[in-house]
Amino acid sequence: MVVSAVAALAVTGGVGYWAYTALFGDDGEDPRVAAATAELERFLSAWEAGDARRAGLLTDTPGNAESLITSVMTNLEPSRTDIGAGRGERKEGGEVEVPFTVRMALPGAGDYAWRSRAKLVEQGDVWKVEFHSGLVHPAVVPGQTLALKSRERAAVLDANGDELRAASLVGAVDPKTGKGVSGLQARYDRRLMGGSGPSKSVVVVDRRSGQVVKQLTAAEEPPGQPVRTTVEPEVQEAAAEALDGVAKNAAIVAVEPSSGHILAAANTPAGMNRALAGRYPPGSTFKVVTAAALLKQGMKPSDRGECPKFAYVNGQRFENQDQFVLPAEATFRDNFAHSCNTFFVNARNRLSGSTLHETAEAFGIGGDWDVGATTYDGSVPVSTSDNDKAAAAIGQARVQASPLVMASVAATVKEGAFKQPLLVPDAVKNRFEPHARLDEGVVRALRSMMRATVTDGAGRALRGISGEPHAKTGTAEFGTATPPPTHAWMIGYQGDRDLAWSVLLEDGGSGGSDAGPIAARFLRNLAR
Repeated sequence: MVVSAVAALAVTGGVGYWAYTALFGDDGEDPRVAAATAELERFLSAWEAGDARRAGLLTDTPGNAESLITSVMTNLEPSRTDIGAGRGERKEGGEVEVPFTVRMALPGAGDYAWRSRAKLVEQGDVWKVEFHSGLVHPAVVPGQTLALKSRERAAVLDANGDELRAASLVGAVDPKTGKGVSGLQARYDRRLMGGSGPSKSVVVVDRRSGQVVKQLTAAEEPPGQPVRTTVEPEVQEAAAEALDGVAKNAAIVAVEPSSGHILAAANTPAGMNRALAGRYPPGSTFKVVTAAALLKQGMKPSDRGECPKFAYVNGQRFENQDQFVLPAEATFRDNFAHSCNTFFVNARNRLSGSTLHETAEAFGIGGDWDVGATTYDGSVPVSTSDNDKAAAAIGQARVQASPLVMASVAATVKEGAFKQPLLVPDAVKNRFEPHARLDEGVVRALRSMMRATVTDGAGRALRGISGEPHAKTGTAEFGTATPPPTHAWMIGYQGDRDLAWSVLLEDGGSGGSDAGPIAARFLRNLAR
């Protein structure tokens, strides 16, 4: 044995000592083992660096080595790799065997380490690593490789229990880590994945079929549980199809007024969920709230009201779209239906600085909504000046809302009371309940005025559509350009169906002319 020979040499003096140093060197290490170990370290260094070709050239079968190392490193995608050689020993026959340890940081699987052993053989005066599949990992045999297997996630479901087809709502999963990174996938990541442990495990797979043949690591976690939403697939499909071909950023939201259930939330392009979480000035769609405030102050839909070309507030000029005017005999209902800015600006004197804020509360705006998803729930600050109040009356200034908020405004008129929207009911702990409520007379008047918007006013795009649609158009200025660009809005509800909706077209022009046709397509899709 090598050990006994070393012991014998170590205790002899004179010539014995010189013979020992000639064989093992001054530090007692076998030069052949040292040379072989140095060659292995070159191989391991190349592997550690991900240079499979250089590593392969240091073996006795370069092609096989390069192929398997490339496969392992591609499949595992380690963010960190450390490979260290141990102390080698000479074996019978002259080859050298050296243990080594591989440590990797793997996305989704955490830190993983294993031990292996390498044989090195001398070919002429060059040492080569004797390559075989088990060298890379002892559990691997020819025809196999290492890979990562994602823990199976549960699905996000629609109201029917089928997989939800709404990319902006569902969100995305990071393919490297297996973690949800956006939408419902992120919000319910632990529930869908079944725990907080590693989302991936290390496995041995067949290189041809990709089938798992051995599990090397396993997270002992409970199975994932699905997340069921209120989205109705036929309504979602109708909304998504209505946005097909729309070149601008746009969104459609549909809610069920009687329950608050969100029936659809479609966005184009997919990605940002502007339908639920976008923040925009609502423009003239907010006149539903302003009209509610004026009605509560005693105005009637039949009351006469002037609609001049311009209105002035402390030197600030307000005007109607395209500077239109209405006849002298125009009523409150007419001004609402045709969306006369100057009428509402001039009517601000009937309202206190806090009236719009308080009326908005009856529509749930500005509350803390527990929907089961990330939402923007709107804001109507108390007015700080006469100009601020005038702009707020037409949905400008600091008034902000999401498409979901404005769909809920229409739903509140339809239902007669605010019902907080819901997307994932079983995750909702506390629904927002406003302190204020709308008077029955106010609700009846708003319904008649929203119907007049379709039959006689700016909502002409919905004329002839079945279901007795009620609507309000909106054109909202934003930015600092002169003239400012505008978002296009239309909100509404169906008289014969438990459905309210909103359409937003970013930088889209006019509510009636541009958002209106999209709303019409949506409603026609539903009627098919």
